[in-house]
Amino acid sequence: MNKEVAVIFDMDGVICHTNPYHSLAFRDFFSARNLTPTDEEFARHMFGKSNSYILTHFLKRPITGNELLEMEEEKESLFRKIYEPHIEPIAGFVAFVNDLKNNSVKLGVATSAPYANLDLILGKINIREMLGSVMASEDVKKHKPDPEVYLSSAANLGVPTQQCLVFEDSFSGISAALNAGMQVVGVLSSHTKDELPPCSLYINDYTELSYASISHLFK
Repeated sequence: MNKEVAVIFDMDGVICHTNPYHSLAFRDFFSARNLTPTDEEFARHMFGKSNSYILTHFLKRPITGNELLEMEEEKESLFRKIYEPHIEPIAGFVAFVNDLKNNSVKLGVATSAPYANLDLILGKINIREMLGSVMASEDVKKHKPDPEVYLSSAANLGVPTQQCLVFEDSFSGISAALNAGMQVVGVLSSHTKDELPPCSLYINDYTELSYASISHLFK
């Protein structure tokens, strides 16, 4: 393959199974405010969503500006404290990333999470030096499902959008990648196939994946 290609990973639910720990952190956060969202509400309104959306939805009023920053820091600090002892990549992830790198695939991470969370996880999973683009919530004005983070990632990597393959686990994240004109592999860590937009491929983990097995997905 003579064209440059790129693989861009979301983080939560794609690199690590973080969503159960985000749920625990949000439960503590909302419990302090006498709110008890159900599992179904979390699945519909938390996974893959920005903190701005989540807080506005569950608190039933616009959360913006300094109030958003303060609430986000409170919740994300809870998450980091809860999750730090449990950080572990999804099965096969690191070997898959190394295989991609060895085949000259450009690599990026594009998450809706803040940099502090990204730094925590990349501090334990040794892939940072292989990444040509790292983007977090602070880097965009419009969050997923807007394609901004994926369009910017492609620009950072110097690869046309049609030559980018995205790994995502949420409806909004997959929609963002599709809106950017990219093909998507759906990671079934938080949702079933039926709960997600159509993807080129679905996986439960990375143990059966290799560069050779996904190379046909690049246009």
